[in-house]
Amino acid sequence: MIIPVFKGINKAPNHSTSGLGRSASIPVKAAAASEICSGKLGKSLNVWTDGCQVIFVGVGDARKLTHKIARDTGAKTFAKLSKKHGTNVTIRFTSGWKTEMMAAFTEGMILRDYKFDKYQKQDEEKENEGEWSLDCQTSDRHLESLATAVAKSTAIATGVHIARDLGNEPANKLYPEEYGNRALAWAEGKANAEVEVWDYKRLQKEGMHGLIAVGKGSIHKPCMVFFHLNSDAQREDQVPCIVGKGITFDSGGISIKGAAGMDEMKLDMHGAATVFGLFQALYATGYSGRVNGIACMAENMLSAEAYRPGDVIDTYSGKTIEVLNTDAEGRNVLADGLWKAGELNPSYIIDLATLTGSIVVALGHEATGLFSNDSSLSKRLQEVGDCEDEIAWPMPLLPAFEKQMTSSKIADVRNQGKGRWGGASQAAGFLKQFVQERLDDNGNKSQIPWAHLDIAGTAGIWATATNPLVGHGATGIQVRALHRLITEY
Repeated sequence: MIIPVFKGINKAPNHSTSGLGRSASIPVKAAAASEICSGKLGKSLNVWTDGCQVIFVGVGDARKLTHKIARDTGAKTFAKLSKKHGTNVTIRFTSGWKTEMMAAFTEGMILRDYKFDKYQKQDEEKENEGEWSLDCQTSDRHLESLATAVAKSTAIATGVHIARDLGNEPANKLYPEEYGNRALAWAEGKANAEVEVWDYKRLQKEGMHGLIAVGKGSIHKPCMVFFHLNSDAQREDQVPCIVGKGITFDSGGISIKGAAGMDEMKLDMHGAATVFGLFQALYATGYSGRVNGIACMAENMLSAEAYRPGDVIDTYSGKTIEVLNTDAEGRNVLADGLWKAGELNPSYIIDLATLTGSIVVALGHEATGLFSNDSSLSKRLQEVGDCEDEIAWPMPLLPAFEKQMTSSKIADVRNQGKGRWGGASQAAGFLKQFVQERLDDNGNKSQIPWAHLDIAGTAGIWATATNPLVGHGATGIQVRALHRLITEY
């Protein structure tokens, strides 16, 4: 039993020992009254009794409690639990707790309840441990709203965990066609979900040579995967379209990467993983609106068929790209995906990509880089990111960066800037060239509202040191924030 307590506790909170026998209640009350049980943030006290381990968890000053503190504390508490001591967990919220803070604490536990061990042999003892069960207890007046919030968090977490699964899969197990197969399998039997896969032949027919060029060097050919939720709803309305970069492995191509850390390049498809996870979260929570998604899937490998520095490639938009670096591949595949998104009559387009090391230099692993041509969309992304602690930090998209990317002497756009400085902004300036324009209600032509989320620093292994919601590997970043954006705005 976990009892979260505030700073300044000097006795067991009301009802904290309900249901415990006398022999257990006495030591629990004594522990709560002791100086060791301070309620300070990050401090905990375990009390062992017959049949039940009671853990007092400090959450600090009640006046300073935030969603982030509650969520992170729940996650850290779960991380310390061991199935050797049982798998039935009760959280008992006592006086002073608001429903939304209870929900955040519980959400932290739910999100942390994840591991990727499918390729590890399990010993018999672990196999018999069973799954965790969670029971939340509070006063009657909070119980119904807390149950609703916990059910929602559980549903959204299924999407976060799918995104993590996809990001953690090794590249020999998850390649472009396999991603498409899993998406098709996910949609099967869901009346309001559709998935369509454009294979290599279809990509050639459509002229999607930005995606083709990056993926043609691999034996696993590229594909584009379309997600549609509630296709029969809002038929006349403009609806969101979410686009993900899906490089299932990035060797760098002919502009090959160094060996150090190359194993982590299986995570270069996390943008597409987030798209998949987002649609699962929307489906699981029963969202009734229409949403479209696109995953641009390719494996960037070296071979006699691989594209080269100096090549000029066509794109679905009709614009050409001068290739200066084959390791700047993500923008090439997104060029086709973004242009296609513009044909789906979107209310706005958001793309997600592990795009640049430059954004990690700028923001570390604390925030996702946010670039946008629309201040309203940018503001909303910041708001939902702050709510979910999936921070999206606005970055400059200046005309000078666009000018660099359109200054090729032999093509419409170049896939690398003229220097290393501002690399993330250069990449965003490139992507902006593939966002379509359309007429507004006044007959004026302007670009479709668009935002680019560079998740290179927040998507994976590197970010887990400061993200208590995940123990190792892919983070499932932006699934929760985008779910909130789509469902609440």
